[in-house]
Amino acid sequence: MRLVEITDTSRPLVEAVRVSPLQETYVDGVADSLEEAARSPEARPWCRAVYVGDAPVGFVMLGLDAPPGDERYPFHCFLWRLLIDERFQRRGYGTATIDAVVRLLLRSRPGIDALFTSVAPGPASPVGFYERYGFVRTGEIFDDEIVLRLDLHTGAPPPSD
Repeated sequence: MRLVEITDTSRPLVEAVRVSPLQETYVDGVADSLEEAARSPEARPWCRAVYVGDAPVGFVMLGLDAPPGDERYPFHCFLWRLLIDERFQRRGYGTATIDAVVRLLLRSRPGIDALFTSVAPGPASPVGFYERYGFVRTGEIFDDEIVLRLDLHTGAPPPSD
């Protein structure tokens, strides 16, 4: 599994990554995510395709170095979007993607102590996935979503690079 920059050539393949119809309630697709990133340069979006071999199996988007005091982005560093194609779920790619993101953050931004994300509540919510990984609920709600925090120094995977 590797995180790959999205190019004009790879974009159609990456945009074809789809979650199950039930999960669409909880996560926007790749095309919508890339459009949102383009509309939000102040959040410093970082977008990558999740590849296994030569095939994209997922997508991850971070907000890096969001400006302090901006109500739209209350977290300095946040996992904005993570999705694994429904055909490739339950194979460890979501966990491996977060592992890679955490290693990247520890290497490139040693002053950041936490990674935040938010998830919509509901019967097929991914909140359990994030909690199993080590994220904890902060008790905050942002945009009607549950806010979760991962301590990068105690909940981080060991470096593998």
